[in-house]
Amino acid sequence: MPAIKELMRTEQDGTISFGDYTLEAKSKLQDYEHGGDLYKVKTFRDITKLERNGMFVYESVPGTAVEGFRADDAGVSFTVEGDRDAQITLELSDGAAYDVMIGGADAGVMSAGTSGKLTLSVELSEGTPVPVEIRKR
Repeated sequence: MPAIKELMRTEQDGTISFGDYTLEAKSKLQDYEHGGDLYKVKTFRDITKLERNGMFVYESVPGTAVEGFRADDAGVSFTVEGDRDAQITLELSDGAAYDVMIGGADAGVMSAGTSGKLTLSVELSEGTPVPVEIRKR
């Protein structure tokens, strides 16, 4: 999966893809309309951040490329790629428990904090996309 050169795009299946970890300088795209919402992405080598309607959705340190991002009340799923391991933070439901799968392996049950944030680590190497699925219990 290459970096998303247009910074954000809508896929044929209705998901979104975003991020470019190959950029040396910060780039951003704002007011990207998808599903009646406005998205903003900031991305480069050190960080990728996604907001929906001005609210936090996704952040990775260092930067990543995300394909097939889908978020709903049941959870979040996407495929992520980067050139080094990343810490990913997602905005979910306050205090809820989630079943987490990373790369097809069960990573256990994780709980979002009182702020609704869930943080996980993903082992990445360039050219190898890793599927992530987080389902509410």
